[in-house]
Amino acid sequence: MNYRAPSWLPGGHLQTIYPATCIAKPELAYRRERWHSHDGDFIDVDFVDGQPGKPLVVLFHGLEGSSHSHYARSLMAALKARGWSGAVPHFRGCSGEPNLTPRFYHSGDAHEVDWIVRKLRAHHTGILYAAGVSLGGNALLRWLGESGHGAEIVDGACAISAPLDLARGGEALSSGFNMVYTRMFLQTLKPKCLAKLEQFPGLFDREALMRARDLYAFDNVVTAPLHGYRDTDDYWHRASARHVLDAITVPTLVLNARNDPFLPGAHLPQSASKAVTLEYPEHGGHVGFAAGPFPGRIDWLPQKILHFFDQLAATRAPDAAQLCNAG
Repeated sequence: MNYRAPSWLPGGHLQTIYPATCIAKPELAYRRERWHSHDGDFIDVDFVDGQPGKPLVVLFHGLEGSSHSHYARSLMAALKARGWSGAVPHFRGCSGEPNLTPRFYHSGDAHEVDWIVRKLRAHHTGILYAAGVSLGGNALLRWLGESGHGAEIVDGACAISAPLDLARGGEALSSGFNMVYTRMFLQTLKPKCLAKLEQFPGLFDREALMRARDLYAFDNVVTAPLHGYRDTDDYWHRASARHVLDAITVPTLVLNARNDPFLPGAHLPQSASKAVTLEYPEHGGHVGFAAGPFPGRIDWLPQKILHFFDQLAATRAPDAAQLCNAG
C-alpha cells in the first residue's frame, strides 16, 4: 500500500493540519478503565471491545494527544469494523484529569510503555499488536529496542511519524511556520505545568516556564529534569529512537513522510535491524495521510497499519499443505 497524496492537498503543512482539523472523525464509543501505578499515580485506558479470540491493538498517542485524536479514532473505528479489540492508554495528564505525581510523560518513556504492554499481555491471551504515533511512536520504538527479545510479548508493531531524531525535530519546530505547532503544544502544556506547581510548589522555575517560547526551552525547564535527564540536549539525545532501531527484534514498520514538518526527510535514519521496515513516502505530512477526493478521508493510515499486521499474520500461519504433511 503506497501512499499518494491527493492533488488538492499539496505540501507538508496542509497535509498535517487539514486531516487533523477539517476531516470528520468516526463516531466511536469507548469503555474506560483506570489503572493505578506502583508510584501512586494512575492512567486512563480507553477500550474498544472486539470479539473473543480476535487480535488486540494498543495505540500510544502523540504529544498532548488522546483517544479522541483523529488518528486514534480512525484506527479504533477500523478495529471495531473488523471485530478486533483496541486500547488507547493515555499518557499521564492526557485523559482530562491531572495526574498525581510530579512526573508527566516524555518521548523516551519506555518504562511506562513496558508497564502498559505487560498489563495488557497478562489479560489478553491472543495476538497483541502495538502502534505508536509521533511521541508515542518514539516511546514505543525505545521500548522495542531497549527490551530486545523481551519485547516479543507483542506480535508486531508500527511507529507512525515518530520523531526518530529529537534534536533535529526540535530544531525544525523552533523556526518559521513550524512555530505554529510549537505554540499549539505550549498552549496546553503550560497550564498543566502551572497546575503541577500548585500541587508541588518549587518543582521547577515558574518564570523560566513562562518565558519558554519553544520546546527546547520548555524541555530544559520541565521535561528533562522531571524525568531524569540533565538538560534538553541530554534528553533529546538519549530519548531518540534512532539509537535503538538496530536492536529491535519484533517485526516493526516505521512510517514517516519525507515532508513531515516535525522531522525533515534529510534526517530520517537509513538503517535498522532486519526486523524493521523503514518506509518513507514523499508525502503525507505529520500523521496526515489524507486520501480520496475533496473533502478527503483519514482511513488510509489505519488501513496501512492493519495491512502490515495482516502480512505478519499471513507469514505466521502454516499453509494447508504443511498442515496435511504434518498430519
